Amino acid sequence: MVVLREGMCPGLDEDLVRDLRAAGITTVEDVVSSDIEELAQRCTVSYKALFAIRRVLLAQHAAFPVSGADLYEELLSSTAILSTGNPSLDKLLDSGLYTGEITELSGGPGSGKSQVCFGVAVHISCQLKQSVVFIDTTGGLTASRLLQMLQAETSNAEEQMAALQRIHIFRLFNVFSLLDCLHGLRGGRLQQACVGGGSVKAVIVDSVSAVIAPLLGGKQNEGMSLMVQVAGVLKTMAKDFNVAALVTNHVTRSVGGEVQPGLGVSWSHIPRTRILLEREERAADLGHSSVRSATLIKSSRRPCHIREQFDLQWWSRSTEESSGKRKRDETGS
Repeated sequence: MVVLREGMCPGLDEDLVRDLRAAGITTVEDVVSSDIEELAQRCTVSYKALFAIRRVLLAQHAAFPVSGADLYEELLSSTAILSTGNPSLDKLLDSGLYTGEITELSGGPGSGKSQVCFGVAVHISCQLKQSVVFIDTTGGLTASRLLQMLQAETSNAEEQMAALQRIHIFRLFNVFSLLDCLHGLRGGRLQQACVGGGSVKAVIVDSVSAVIAPLLGGKQNEGMSLMVQVAGVLKTMAKDFNVAALVTNHVTRSVGGEVQPGLGVSWSHIPRTRILLEREERAADLGHSSVRSATLIKSSRRPCHIREQFDLQWWSRSTEESSGKRKRDETGS
């Protein structure tokens, strides 16, 4: 409950707050639920003034219902779909990454989580001409790898440099630095990152589990609280600034031995979409070591357990080669 304070709204001065407290009215809820006419008589204040204060407090603190039609109109006007640059992943994600949502990639070491994040960042910055915030918590991101991928997208050196400038990198190695960075982005850095061309449309955290998992379990009770804080900031930032949030997570094994995303049940409710990446052993035996399988394990738009194969080298193909491959895919579909 919100305690009444002087200056909360026009007309609510120190004398009126004192009179209201003398009448047993100490919170906003007390004012809203009281009979205004009777309260005005008890506090010897104008009914009209007290009614106006009540209206302002209601507008500031009450939750008003919103119709489904209004929510749908908001969705149509604010949601954008960002292609990952990989047709198989886009198909699995129902066309790509949705702004306003958190999408999670989970997988074991060598499953390709970071490579997918690199590819997505390069595609959004180069092909979509939008800015990307990339938060690296593992130290795995290198400028040379991004440049290599960009050289596969375009042979124009100026376009490559412009795309690199649209990728804003933060290297953070503990959860407190991550929280400070996310709060800073919400507080204005997202707008600052727009300088140089293109609005920020994606925030990538690779990996969120690297800084949270060490604090979970045992006697470290603060780990769960910090995880909830990170989740809260990511969700509100994605929604308020209309950006797509892409995070990576490690995997564990269930009691039955099945591979599952890490960070426990509490975190499982945070991402809107979850994808499990795994190595394709059969393809590796045939010499295709970069082939991975992606399984949709959580989605509000598509049935779960749909599986797609894709090649991590897709983002490193030459422009001519990838264009030809796309034409063949379209012809065969």
